[in-house]
Amino acid sequence: MKRLVGTNKEISRILYEEQLALSQQQTDVDDLVREILSQVKIRGDEALRAYSQEFDQLAIQDLEVGDSLIEAAFAELDTRVLAALERAQKNIESYHRQQLEQGFEDQPSPGVIRGQLIRPIERVGVYVPGGTAAYPSSVLMNVIPAKIAGVKEIIMITPPQEHFNPAILVAAKLAGVNKIYQVGGAQGIAALAYGTETIPKVDKITGPGNIFVARAKKLVYGLVGIDMIAGPSEIGILADETANPAYLAADLLSQAEHDQLARAILVTNSDQLANQVQEQLEIQLKTLPREAIARRSIEDNGRIIITDSLASMFELMNQIAPEHLEIAMDQAYSYLDLVENAGSVFLGHYTSEPIGDYYAGTNHVLPTTSTSRFSSALGVYDFIKRIQYTQYSQEALAVVADDIRCLAYAEGLAGHARAIEARSQK
Repeated sequence: MKRLVGTNKEISRILYEEQLALSQQQTDVDDLVREILSQVKIRGDEALRAYSQEFDQLAIQDLEVGDSLIEAAFAELDTRVLAALERAQKNIESYHRQQLEQGFEDQPSPGVIRGQLIRPIERVGVYVPGGTAAYPSSVLMNVIPAKIAGVKEIIMITPPQEHFNPAILVAAKLAGVNKIYQVGGAQGIAALAYGTETIPKVDKITGPGNIFVARAKKLVYGLVGIDMIAGPSEIGILADETANPAYLAADLLSQAEHDQLARAILVTNSDQLANQVQEQLEIQLKTLPREAIARRSIEDNGRIIITDSLASMFELMNQIAPEHLEIAMDQAYSYLDLVENAGSVFLGHYTSEPIGDYYAGTNHVLPTTSTSRFSSALGVYDFIKRIQYTQYSQEALAVVADDIRCLAYAEGLAGHARAIEARSQK
């Protein structure tokens, strides 16, 4: 990992410029993604089958994953994996049920009623990656909050495979997915956004994916809702001399193995700890099955930053605004109030980030590339709509009519004023 030296302002600028460079790489595929979106919009299922042949080298006739494949997945799945998925499901459900919102109504003055309705989104599409890394945990994280919100229909798409990872199909069934279709990439996002002969158009698309999926989601946003524009995975660790360097190295690599573009950043006030972590990274990389990916990530995007105080550490990390934030210190909980920007926080020496990825119940669909400055983890609130309502009686309108007319004319909108005047005249 490279070391960064300088003031917090200087380091923040360097990290920001590095982030911009990574973002620029993502836009290079936009022309291809636009063409894929256009072809699916025009040709529907025919285009989906053609792209499956081109990109996945599979000839797909039946786009829907049938019940027989799902039943076979249950029979094939290791019973220990099934039990772990079921326990994770319960934790995710218990956490997210606490996010349910209630509508409200008040009567601030005689003849006036105001309120807000909570309504679920009707149909949601969930993208689940395939290929080198299939994530049944992502199925649970996307689908369970939608079900708790009351979404009526959840469509899942995943890239076609000669043999599906059984855990993906089992997780979908456990979480309550209504239909599964084998289509991936930008073409899958297009199918969800526009609809085809087989795949219904949805109202919102969630779920992680590669660069083509991310760019496709951005390009269809507005026609449908999306959860976020996710960049490469990232972890930020705040650690002092009480931290275990072997633990820190393992946690940094847990994100680095996702993607060559993943970012792993350690901020510490201990030069000795920084050296020990550097040594541990090399030791652990040599035995990591995804060493090639993780090594490239650590060497290109990994950073160790040494500051002179705890206050400076937190100030810098809040500017970084990481997707995952670990506070590897004694009494870590006492520092929680110092956190301003982070997708999800992991406190103490034994709360490794993968606990949140799989099991604790907090969501692992998180804002990346510093967007935790203004956005949050996926939750039940992402699958609902808030509908306002208002009622004024004739008498209540008469009390406020002059104020409304005054404001309308001040904005040069006589039609607005006349709509009030028409009801105010005897």
